[in-house]
Amino acid sequence: MPKNILITGASGLIGSRLTELLLQKGHHVSHLGRSKKQGVAPSYVWDIQKKQIDKNAVMNADAIVHLAGAGVMDKRWTKQRKKEMLESRTHSTSFLLESLQKYNHHIASLISASAIGYYGICDQEEFLTEESQPGTDFLAQVTREWEQEVDKFTTLGIRIVKLRIGIVLSERGGALKSMALPVRLGIGAPLASGNQYLSWIHIDDLCQMFIKSIEDESVHGAYNAVGVKPVTNKEMTRSIARILKRPLWLPPVPAFVLKLILGEMASAVIQGNKISSQKIQVTGFQFRFTDLENALKDLFKVAK
Repeated sequence: MPKNILITGASGLIGSRLTELLLQKGHHVSHLGRSKKQGVAPSYVWDIQKKQIDKNAVMNADAIVHLAGAGVMDKRWTKQRKKEMLESRTHSTSFLLESLQKYNHHIASLISASAIGYYGICDQEEFLTEESQPGTDFLAQVTREWEQEVDKFTTLGIRIVKLRIGIVLSERGGALKSMALPVRLGIGAPLASGNQYLSWIHIDDLCQMFIKSIEDESVHGAYNAVGVKPVTNKEMTRSIARILKRPLWLPPVPAFVLKLILGEMASAVIQGNKISSQKIQVTGFQFRFTDLENALKDLFKVAK
């Protein structure tokens, strides 16, 4: 049955593609953001600071997909930016809860973005699962507090799903665009040791995971939203170069150089973690892209 889906943070990489795929499946989609926008879906406005929201946004929805949050890699991590990264997630989530407590809605499900940053920096060969302990670094703290706010929706009898998203590969931007640009220019190189694991996922597989979480009421709790086969930074860089038919001449970029350029944010690219997607597979979810090279060929529109 078609559902009415309200998406926060819908103008971003994930939200825009998810909107397309939900509409293709016959669902009804609306967006909730800081300003009213013209587009393929009706748009509602909220102001988290002023605690204002168009009540029609929640009154008309069957489920909410919560993607709102300041970009992790968009700006240098100053004290103010770190505060914004945390509060844009926790405050928006708590305000959603307050809004649902206020209105006589019929929302049954909240599907919230989370991140594999939950596990912290953990360079190891063993796979991390949803049962693994959370990390202690800044991104782990942000993600843990974010999820704690999401968990409060269960007090309203709402089913929650937390998708801990890995590195999203999309031709429209994000990590892949950043990694591919230096390769295209002939200055591509692995970062730091190059041996840190990147737990990646194709944008369409991620969006299908959101759709399954919306449609399948047996899905609940936390799931790692990553692909089947994590690769190292070195393997990712080499695969991009191979698909684009570009050489890799340069040695790896040293960690200290990255720290000078990026500051504390460098930790997000110098280290990685190896994440398991087994739990979501047990629900019956099937990945379309299990192999990195096939995913890259699809995104770069290369004939297979």
